[in-house]
Amino acid sequence: MVILGIDPGTTRIGYGVIEKNNNNFSCLDYGIIENKGKDRESDFKDTFKNLSKLISQHSPDISAIEKLFFFKNQRTIISVGEMRGVLRYTLAHHNIPVHEFTPLQVKQAVSSYGRADKNQVQKMVRLILGIKTPIKPDDAADGLAIAICCANNIVYSTK
Repeated sequence: MVILGIDPGTTRIGYGVIEKNNNNFSCLDYGIIENKGKDRESDFKDTFKNLSKLISQHSPDISAIEKLFFFKNQRTIISVGEMRGVLRYTLAHHNIPVHEFTPLQVKQAVSSYGRADKNQVQKMVRLILGIKTPIKPDDAADGLAIAICCANNIVYSTK
């Protein structure tokens, strides 16, 4: 099973693609979709195009996206919410089932501690996936963590 994990943002969207075979995990790809942040409509189109390309490359069976949590800045939550809509639409357009997880659920699934800090989460992601070097940027590590969370929480059978 190939799983695409997405950490939504406005100008930087982290992603991680993993494969789960029985209880073995392997990392297929990770990185960020980066937008210029100048023009929202262009950013939406670029995100659709870049995520579609990623889907074509890896043909994920399922996907997972991080749920929004409380933001102090209302503008930020609205912008991220809009981009999540573009991400969800793109996944729906490609018929990829989407599962959502809170940051707490992701940390719990990866590190067994819901209040783990970024360093602890990254260390566990690297350990689970056998990645020797630090995962840069952090958004990509978060994408991988979201994919691992999905793999550990969703029972998925192929047709």
